[in-house]
Amino acid sequence: MPAPRFTQKTLTFLRRLARHNDREWFREHRDEYEEHVRGPMIALIEQLAADLPAIAPDLVANPKTSMYRIYRDTRFSANKAPFKTHVAAIFPHRALPKHEGAGLYVHVAADQVFIGGGLYRPQPRHLHRLREHVAAHCERLRSLVAAPAFRRNFGALSGERLKRVPRGFAADHPAGDLLRLKQFLAGCERPPTFAIGPRFRPSLLRLFTHLAPLIGFLNEPLATRAFQLEGTLPSGPPSK
Repeated sequence: MPAPRFTQKTLTFLRRLARHNDREWFREHRDEYEEHVRGPMIALIEQLAADLPAIAPDLVANPKTSMYRIYRDTRFSANKAPFKTHVAAIFPHRALPKHEGAGLYVHVAADQVFIGGGLYRPQPRHLHRLREHVAAHCERLRSLVAAPAFRRNFGALSGERLKRVPRGFAADHPAGDLLRLKQFLAGCERPPTFAIGPRFRPSLLRLFTHLAPLIGFLNEPLATRAFQLEGTLPSGPPSK
């Protein structure tokens, strides 16, 4: 049997979930979610487990680690809707906690598909280590995000940033614009039909291929430190 994939029924379910975002409705339609939303995402993750080693061998793709729960954490949110209205997956570094390194990301919603990657909310010690890495290799980072395929698909590196160069770096540092970043992100949107077309998986993999060098760069100082703490060394040179 072919692996399940996203279809118009996926988008229809997510659209209806946005209108009926309550636990009773979801319970009554749980089978549809499993068949048309969760099942196809798990199949995609399992397929990417075979694809990613060729472009990002340090990243993990498995359903337990990669797939996000459909349930929202409403504890600290004014929005008490219990369910997300998209299905999402992340592909993190194998040596780092799930959200403490850079990774690749995809989500499918009724109104768009988002493909991206980077480092969303680094801890202060990780951010300082990454800034030191950027300061020492700023031209390399600039070349990665200036690559024609990167710029064509993702535009510029984005994320929240400081108003000034952070303490510990010269105010006129040549990487000042990069050092002010608090997040290192890149992404693009596609229409929802992108997810249900026959070229979805190869197109997604092509976009991930263009993002992978940036993800590798961001993880180099973080993963190296993780290996040092474990008393092990990477099997090869850092991802380029």
